[in-house]
Amino acid sequence: MSPIAAREPLFLSVLRQAPGLRSVRFAEAGFTVVGLFLFSQALIGPLFAPSGSDETSVILRLMWLPVYGLTILLMLARPGAVLRTLSNNLLLVGLIALMAVSVMWSVAPDVTIRRTFALAMSACFGLWIASRWSWREMILLIATTFALLGLTSTFMALAVPAMGVDHVVHPGAWKGVFWEKNTLGGVMAWGVVSGLAAIRVDPKHWLFWAGCTAMCVALVLLSTSKTALLSCLLGTGLAIGIALCRRGFGFASLMIFLGLTGGITIATIMLVAPVEALEALGRDATLTGRTDIWGVLIEEIRTVPWTGYGYMAFWSAENGPVFWVRQATHWDVPTAHNGWIEIALAIGIPGVVMTALVYFQALLRAVGRIFNGPETYWALGFISMILLVSISESNLVHQNSLGWVMFVATSAKLAERRER
Repeated sequence: MSPIAAREPLFLSVLRQAPGLRSVRFAEAGFTVVGLFLFSQALIGPLFAPSGSDETSVILRLMWLPVYGLTILLMLARPGAVLRTLSNNLLLVGLIALMAVSVMWSVAPDVTIRRTFALAMSACFGLWIASRWSWREMILLIATTFALLGLTSTFMALAVPAMGVDHVVHPGAWKGVFWEKNTLGGVMAWGVVSGLAAIRVDPKHWLFWAGCTAMCVALVLLSTSKTALLSCLLGTGLAIGIALCRRGFGFASLMIFLGLTGGITIATIMLVAPVEALEALGRDATLTGRTDIWGVLIEEIRTVPWTGYGYMAFWSAENGPVFWVRQATHWDVPTAHNGWIEIALAIGIPGVVMTALVYFQALLRAVGRIFNGPETYWALGFISMILLVSISESNLVHQNSLGWVMFVATSAKLAERRER
């Protein structure tokens, strides 16, 4: 590599990792970044669906068709690699199949069919990413996407504050190119971990990636999202812990001890003094009313514990069970605000078990790489952050979402039997 290329920290440098790169490879890398940007629903969401739901915009629903079509074509261009990836992720495929089967008992079958199709196509994009790129390439492309999201959010907040800054619910909080400030904070928290991972896989351009990481940290703080801040601290702490573990057995033992001690301490505090702990974090004991919602929803789950109400159908059937939930809570509850309760509403307790197996299998595979491979900095941090946020957000299995696409790609990559 020439001295000029070695100093180049921009998108072209990311694409020049393999010798003999051709235009097709450039196009595939570009499609990866553009696709991830679109799945974040940055900018296009607030512009075409200001209500906060992509279902309210015909443009957004039709926009995905070309993305799905191109994804299928790219998968067909590499059938061997894609089939190997699929064969290594049968549990994930089974979870998507269960979502599709739920149309048989869905309270809104048309919604379930449409959103299950979108879920499967989103997963296909993630599976294609895993089959197409090495760990190094995938991490750099993901980090590049977050850098673009951070730059566009900063520009929007500074140049168009009417859209980029909240002036109503949380005055002064930045929301960038997203619907609201919590989304910006959550996405940028992932960006922090991707930047730290990029530093490990691309040390020649560490200064550039360090700058991207610092920008993401700043945006997490400017979003004023406490959940995102906790998520960011978790991801950063795990990255530091992995680095220390790799310094030697003594460091590894110390980090494992501190991790177990910290986990037990936090669990004890939450059991003994949950109200005081939440107030110390600036949250009320009901998690801003979430526990009230959960109590009502758990009763609805008990009505159909083995099947649920169909994937994404519960909140769409206005005259269905959701009517009584909104009557009991006295407001138009849009989601369960909990990933596991959302899954139970969709496909019942068996679905919760299968989802837990999918996520914790990926988590254990990431833990198994603590001592080997730079990809652990991304995989362990990202999956842990997803699970943390699932306590207060419906984020686990959601169609056309960046979190779902990146989880599928990361989980599928962790399942590979050989390193690439």
